[in-house]
Order: sequence, then C-alpha cells, then structure tokens
Amino acid sequence: MEIIINAQGQGRCVYDEAIDLSNLGVVSIRRASHVEPTSNGRWTADLGPVGGPMLGPFDRRSNALDAERQWLADHWLSPYA
Repeated sequence: MEIIINAQGQGRCVYDEAIDLSNLGVVSIRRASHVEPTSNGRWTADLGPVGGPMLGPFDRRSNALDAERQWLADHWLSPYA
C-alpha cells in the first residue's frame, strides 16, 4: 500500500486493509471510482469521482480493477501536492 503525504501532512492512498489507517490520525474515506458491469456482461471503471475518465469496457472484472488501480497510481496519487 502506497501512501502519499503532502507538505501539509495530509495523506492520500488507495484504500487497502494492509494497515489500520486510523492509527495515523483522522481518516476520511471517499470513493474514487465505480467498477460496474455493462448490460452485455463486460466491465467498466468510472473514475469520475476523482475527475478521471471511464475506462473499458473489459472482458473481466479483474482487468477493470487492475486498470482502475493503475490509473489512480499514475494520475491521482503521483501528482498529489
């Protein structure tokens, strides 16, 4: 689990249960995306909640989840200032 902390001491991460974030202080969790099935059984990752694109469609849910995590790592965590 990667946690990015800015100069003001605020952190950002993709939620994971690897560590108990409440041990670090006040926690605010919000949805970054929605991975949902399409009407024809494929999968999309909608990153609209963090100002991102709609990814997919993908044949497998796991592919949509992988794409979601990669987009968040490349565009939402990295440029955090």
